[in-house]
Amino acid sequence: MFDDIDPRSPVPLYEQIAARLRVAIASSEYSAGESLPSVRQLATLLRVNPSTVVQAYRDLEREGFVEMRHGAGTYVLDLPAIRRTGERERMTRELVRRLMDDGARLGISAKELIEALKVEAAGGA
Repeated sequence: MFDDIDPRSPVPLYEQIAARLRVAIASSEYSAGESLPSVRQLATLLRVNPSTVVQAYRDLEREGFVEMRHGAGTYVLDLPAIRRTGERERMTRELVRRLMDDGARLGISAKELIEALKVEAAGGA
């Protein structure tokens, strides 16, 4: 789940963690009422300072994705379907923007990227 967390990225680690968890929640990898890994567990897994995980969880709580219960853990809130869909659409656009940026740096046109996506979606050929 956290394979794409990059300590060398200009995006702060807590933002990367929160973004990955947003996707997991929006795509129902985590269900309403389910607990997230403890701060200590996730910090150990990712080899980051526990305060980094706390910041990610606080951001998610402020955005209405989770509820932090002192001494009991962090739990996924029940998101309305429209909010899940909106978050998935936002993340899709972000992925496309990154793909377009990477493609532009490599001299790959949008048309070439679209064709490559079609081939991959069809099972690669």
